[in-house]
Amino acid sequence: MPVNVLFAGNPKTWPDYREALPAAFRRKGVAANLLERADDPGAVDYIVYAPNGGLSDFTPFTGLKAVLSLWAGVETFQDNATLTVPLARMVDFGLTEGMAEWVLGQVMRYHLGNDLYVLNQDGIWRNGDFVPPLARHRNVGILGLGELGLAAARMLKGVGFSVHGWSRSAKSEPGITCHSGMDGLREVLAKSEILVLLLPLTAATEHLLDAARLAMLPRGAYLINPGRGPLIDDAALLAALDTGQVAHATLDVFRVEPLPPAHPFWAHPNVTVTPHIASETRAESASDTIAENVRRGEAGEPFLYLVDRKAGY
Repeated sequence: MPVNVLFAGNPKTWPDYREALPAAFRRKGVAANLLERADDPGAVDYIVYAPNGGLSDFTPFTGLKAVLSLWAGVETFQDNATLTVPLARMVDFGLTEGMAEWVLGQVMRYHLGNDLYVLNQDGIWRNGDFVPPLARHRNVGILGLGELGLAAARMLKGVGFSVHGWSRSAKSEPGITCHSGMDGLREVLAKSEILVLLLPLTAATEHLLDAARLAMLPRGAYLINPGRGPLIDDAALLAALDTGQVAHATLDVFRVEPLPPAHPFWAHPNVTVTPHIASETRAESASDTIAENVRRGEAGEPFLYLVDRKAGY
């Protein structure tokens, strides 16, 4: 008997998933009815979910087996009191590769000094004004060595960068210098000429980059944040930018989104704001992850990428 799968994501993306999800179910051998709305909530077996789809009360879904998130980050809804079934976060090659490519692009911008030329189209020939080091001589730090952080670290290492990663629990990755613990965090910060934030947001990581830790960076370091806005103390970052302790920051995520027009990040000359576009969930690759978890649920196998509610990710 077919299972009922409700799509409760952003309505703008429904046309993409209306095509991609059934195709993925067929590839996985899953018999499923894909629903755009739940006329009978009690008959829904799985919900494909994003918070911007408008659903917040899971109580009517009395037959629900799992909620399958379209987002990698779940901190805004994982503690919803009505969400009592297993919750799986999104991990798929499209999201992961997209993030790694975006991080590489931002790191290369700073590494090569592209702004010197791109922002100065003024008729002055600046040949020889800046010679970047080779990538092998540039230290890049990555805070967070989960799926996204490791993918970015591997891509940066592949280009030749000296990559130093930090995670709260010990990790090991060939070619990456891995650290953990507070001593490890201080060591990574002290080396990071370019620092990338790819940590989840939890009580332990909020304001992780405060004034004291920003001061641990080499003077004139560059900061890239496609992780979560509250990882950074905004006031501390602005102060560090004003003193030159941080030369420039590219910020893709913020405490409040959309970033309010009056926020000082918009006007600061040493901040680049991008509108949470570092890596988008792509319907085709995400649908494979969703279909595999539905297949597992129906086969009595463990779900992939289950959220640890205590850890928050």
